[in-house]
Amino acid sequence: KTMRGMDLGAEFGARTYVFWGGREGVETDGAKDPIVAERRFRDAINFLCGYSMDRGFRYRFALEAKPNEPRGHIYFPTTGHCLALIHTLDHPEMVGVNPEVAHEHMAGLNFVHGVAMALGAGKLFHIDLNDQEFGRYDQDYRFGSANIKHAFFLVKLLEEHGYRGPKHFDSHAYRTSDRKDVVEFARGSMRTYLILREKARRWNADGHIRRLLRQIRGRDGTSPRVYSPTAATRLLARGFDRGALAEHRLPYEELDQRTMEILMGV
Repeated sequence: KTMRGMDLGAEFGARTYVFWGGREGVETDGAKDPIVAERRFRDAINFLCGYSMDRGFRYRFALEAKPNEPRGHIYFPTTGHCLALIHTLDHPEMVGVNPEVAHEHMAGLNFVHGVAMALGAGKLFHIDLNDQEFGRYDQDYRFGSANIKHAFFLVKLLEEHGYRGPKHFDSHAYRTSDRKDVVEFARGSMRTYLILREKARRWNADGHIRRLLRQIRGRDGTSPRVYSPTAATRLLARGFDRGALAEHRLPYEELDQRTMEILMGV
């Protein structure tokens, strides 16, 4: 079935193929050995990478994580699990991730941090943008409609770190919507993204924000970051004045409030 799907996608010129293993899981761990289940999933991805290369499809595969639903417990429930799997594959260069806002918010995770990890690893091949109340079933709300601050920092991250891959609004209009309202729903996700992109530019240029960031980040940056025997000796010999460190102000509340004011148009 998957190979036929790849054949069809290739006919339309697709270059990214998303894998969401929604059925790959358990309700009771007595049913399956998780080591065997992981090995079989790895074998399947390796097989399909070989099929793609043999057919000349030039696909990049994107693994999509989800903690549960429809299965009680889905294997590879977070983006981090998927990233860990990728480096065990025969062709890790062909495989990345497709994080989804709702799937990580279901488990109460910070989606921005997961996306940052994928970006830093060069593995963000695709992204599903929607929204979700924390700890609920998979709601697939319009992008930015439930957690505007999380959406803001996500857009800021994607724009500032050069993500140029597909942005997919994987969401559903409210059940009561008629056709006209569905059109507004679709327009709304795109409009919110563009508004938040402009808000991110304003945030970066805001004088109040810039002053706060200088104060917060203006610590001593002379500590060695790359290991060498000399660097280790220097770091071990260094003294830290706990009193002076404690006196350094960290106005995070002020920073967050100014962020909210920018988002609210103040």
